[in-house]
Order: sequence, then C-alpha cells, then structure tokens
Amino acid sequence: MDYISTRGGSDPLPFHDVLIEGLAMDGGLFVPNRWPSFNIDQLSGLKTADYATTAAFVMRNLVGDSFEPQELEELCRGAYKDFNHAATAPLKQIGHSEWLLELFHGPTLAFKDFAMRLLGLMFERVLERKGQRITIVGATSGDTGSAAIHACAGRANIDIFVLFPKGRVSEVQRRQMTTVMDSNVHCFAIDGTFDDCQALVKSLFADVDFRRKLSLAAINSINWARISAQIVYYIYAGIRLGALENPLRFIVPTGNFGDVYAGYAAAQMGLPITELVVATNNNDLLSRFFDSGVYEAQTVQATLSPSMDIQVASNFERLLFETNDRNGTLTADQMSTFGRTRRISVDWGHLKALRPRFRAGRANEDETLKAMREVLASCGELIDPHTAVGVSVGRRVPPEIDQTSSVYLATAHPAKFPESVERANNVRPDLPQALQWIETARERYGELPNDADILKSQIQQVQAAKH
Repeated sequence: MDYISTRGGSDPLPFHDVLIEGLAMDGGLFVPNRWPSFNIDQLSGLKTADYATTAAFVMRNLVGDSFEPQELEELCRGAYKDFNHAATAPLKQIGHSEWLLELFHGPTLAFKDFAMRLLGLMFERVLERKGQRITIVGATSGDTGSAAIHACAGRANIDIFVLFPKGRVSEVQRRQMTTVMDSNVHCFAIDGTFDDCQALVKSLFADVDFRRKLSLAAINSINWARISAQIVYYIYAGIRLGALENPLRFIVPTGNFGDVYAGYAAAQMGLPITELVVATNNNDLLSRFFDSGVYEAQTVQATLSPSMDIQVASNFERLLFETNDRNGTLTADQMSTFGRTRRISVDWGHLKALRPRFRAGRANEDETLKAMREVLASCGELIDPHTAVGVSVGRRVPPEIDQTSSVYLATAHPAKFPESVERANNVRPDLPQALQWIETARERYGELPNDADILKSQIQQVQAAKH
C-alpha cells in the first residue's frame, strides 16, 4: 500500500514515511493510491470483535508492510487500553432510531484521542527503527492539541509544539495543554484564529530547508495516519447497528472536514453508509459548499462550539481530489486559486455526484442550545455544544431513506465546555475526577503574534537550548 499526493507532484510513499512526513513535499495531502475494500463476510466477522481487534483489522489494510500484523495489534491494544469505557466507543440510544456514538472516553475526553493515542505509539516505533528524532508542529482549535500532547509527552525522540488561538478555546481545553510540564512539550497562544494557526503550520512545512533541518512532522488531520485511525470507529459502530442489513447514516459536527472524510473513507472501503451529514455552526463554509458548489472562506465567528470555528477546512482538498477523478494537477491549480482568492467552485456535475453521499446543514447558537436542552429533557443525557450542532442539523435534515438509523458523533465530553452546557441546562458538568487537578495546576505557555518568521525563530531557540 503506497500513498500519493493530492497535488500529483510527490513520489508515492509507504505508510511509515507518510506517518513521519505528514504533508507531501508538493504541499498536497497524502491519500491511498487505491482504496482497499472489505467484503460483507469480512465485515460480518467483526460483529463480536472488541475495538482494538477491529482497529488492527482495519488498519492492517492501510499500513501495508510498515507494521507486522502482531505488532499492529499490540500497538492498537496499547492505544486503547486507557479508555474508561469497556466498549471504547459505546453507542447510546437517544431516540427511536437515533444513537450517540460516544467518542469522549479517552484520556483527554475528545474524539481526537482515537487517532492520537495510536499515532504516538506508531511515531515512537518508527523513530526507534530509523534512529531519528522529529519535531511535531500542530495547530489546534481545542481538542487536537491536548490529545497530541497527551500521546507524545515524555517520548524520547519527539519534540512537540502546539499552536492554539488565544482566547478562542475553552479554559478546560487550554489547561489540558498548558499544564503538561514534560520538557518536550511546548504550547503557544497565537494572536489570531485557528485558521491563522493552521496557516502558520503549513507555512513552516512549505519552507523546505526549515522542514528538513528540524525534521518536521504533522499531527493535524492533514496527516493521513490520523484519518486512517478514525475510519475504525465508523466501521465498529456501523457493524453493531446493523449497517450490513439496514440503512444507516452518520451525522458529523465538523470544521476541518477530517472526521467526515474518515466516514467517506470507511464507505469507500465497503461499509454501507447511506449518507454522511456535514453539520456546521455559524462558520458554515462546508454547508454552503454542499448547497452551492462554491467553497469560499469568510470571517471566522466565535461560537459556543469553538473547535468548529474554522473557515479553511484542510481535509476538503482530499475530497476535491476524489471529485476531480484524482487529477492532481487540477487539484493543485484549484488550491493555488483558493490561496490567492479564498474562493473556488466545483461544476454542477461534480457537485451532483457528491449529493447522494453527502448532505449538509448549519446550526446557529440558539439552535445549538435548544438541541442541548432537548436531549437532556428527552433522555437525561448532557451533550457538549459540538455534538449539539450535529443533533440539531441531523433532526432538521431527515434521512432520504425510510427506516434509516441516525448516528450522531458525540465528539467531546460535556465537561470540556461547562459554561455552554450550564447556559443551556442550568447544570454545570464536573470534570471526571482523574482530570480535576488541571483546574488549579500551574500553566506554562508562550504568546506569539501571527507571524511565521517569529514562530520559526522561537522554535529554533527552544531547540537550541535543549540540544
């Protein structure tokens, strides 16, 4: 199994190199050179498998020869052993044919743990083999950073730098990052939005000399390994809800399009999914695209669901590549145009081809609060504002096929956003006891302007002082 760039200008690479490189040298994103596929018998054989076994089976078809089967299963078991629910990704019924897929039982209480825990172990194993050291630089709108830090803190061959938008993450999200005192962990609050943080990361990777000098690696969902690990929970949940026999759809709150794209990948690999519903907040770049075919960045709005406050969805490029019949030159031209104009459009024929698989909708602040109240009133469940965006949109965008079960991805624990949950329900959720220490712990982080040269200088200073 090799991986190619969405922009067509990089040589194919095996999984272990894609893991370390993160972003292709031509600026594109890695995707499989072909989609592996599962047949119904293979998927049926996973009906009684636990999560780690399912993960090893799915990932085996994506990693190629980069990890031996027994080694891969060992890594998967190590990744998920600390999740605090026996099912790892439990399903909870909230309506007649509605389910929450709870993805917040990992160490940092968000869905990012599913990929980050595995990536941390994979990074360590590959770096040991190669005798290498890497510098991870990542941007976060809240949850990616804490999950990445938790997975990489203290690892001998990794330095990690995480950028987050100053004042635009919740206090819990910030403290989960800034209270980690391991010497290989460095956090910076950037004077800007998440899109600014993401642009800074991409600019560092675009500087080939800097990238090679520091052996940069990526942990955002631009790294294919992140997407591959997230494919697993779609297959795990789908099998348990009878997707092989009955219609099933997933409703995904999204900003950067990575989680939705993982669902698309699961469908490409053989999981029967009738539709993926793209749920956005007021930052409705993606829902506007699926309505009109126009992908146009606007001003980022601060909302109750800050992890979705994004106007440049990096993983959209992967879908664009598929929409372009895997024409890397065309995709590169479109992304160049977007870089200049902040706007591109897809012709009607291509948009029409996406419509059977994708639907989309937007939830404003009042609708988000209303969904939080409705779920608590109907079944006694507190949900966080991002999950609420999904519930609100999913209930207003009914399935096109009768008797379809709806699965809402519950992406974060409500305690990560206590102010929003309390505003909706007059109930303030407590952090799980194992995390309560962060509320009073000392924080350590720097503040930087939105300037790539200053960021580079800061990273180099930290590296020089350490090594």
